[in-house]
Amino acid sequence: MNVIADNLDSYLGGIAVTLWLSALSFVLAVAIGGMVAAFRVSPLRLLRTLGAVYVEVFFSLPLLVWALLFFFGLPKVGLIYPPFTSAVIVLGTFTGALVGEALRSGINTVPPGQGEAARAVGLRFWQVLGLVVLPQALRTMIGPLGSILLALVRNSAVAAIAMSVDDLMWRSDQLATSTAQPVGVLTGTFVAYLILTVPGTWLVNTLARRYRFTR
Repeated sequence: MNVIADNLDSYLGGIAVTLWLSALSFVLAVAIGGMVAAFRVSPLRLLRTLGAVYVEVFFSLPLLVWALLFFFGLPKVGLIYPPFTSAVIVLGTFTGALVGEALRSGINTVPPGQGEAARAVGLRFWQVLGLVVLPQALRTMIGPLGSILLALVRNSAVAAIAMSVDDLMWRSDQLATSTAQPVGVLTGTFVAYLILTVPGTWLVNTLARRYRFTR
């Protein structure tokens, strides 16, 4: 359609913002998720409880509700962030719960004897987790973490709805309004999201199969 070709630069700009937003959010999610997973398998009951509460809160809360609450609620108490920064925080903290559960599941696939042997030679809990357990668990995490990243790319559209971040979805909405051709514009958006996610899905599945077979 002509509307797609005529506005290709806008689509490309939106894709770039979406990718950058997704990448930063995923880095934050992995940092948070790593801490949550460590809390969930910690020998300390308090840390296990904190990790479980974090996961349950974000598993029970719709992403759009969290985005609106963060972006419009925090300014009421004097905390104001730019829209892009808000989007990174919202997506990262929300996805961190998913990453935490994926990491915890991967950790649980490592035979308990591995951790016991590491503790027997004097390693502390954090050393056992970082040096012994996680390196062995990473292979089982490729598929789940890859799926979470791809879901994050799709969920990033919430940033346009709740915070007016000029990502792919926001630019599509602007184009649909300015050109009065919503079907053509959204067709281009549909194709753009396919380009962003389908190759990634193939890559994740390929890596997951490869490392699963070589365990």
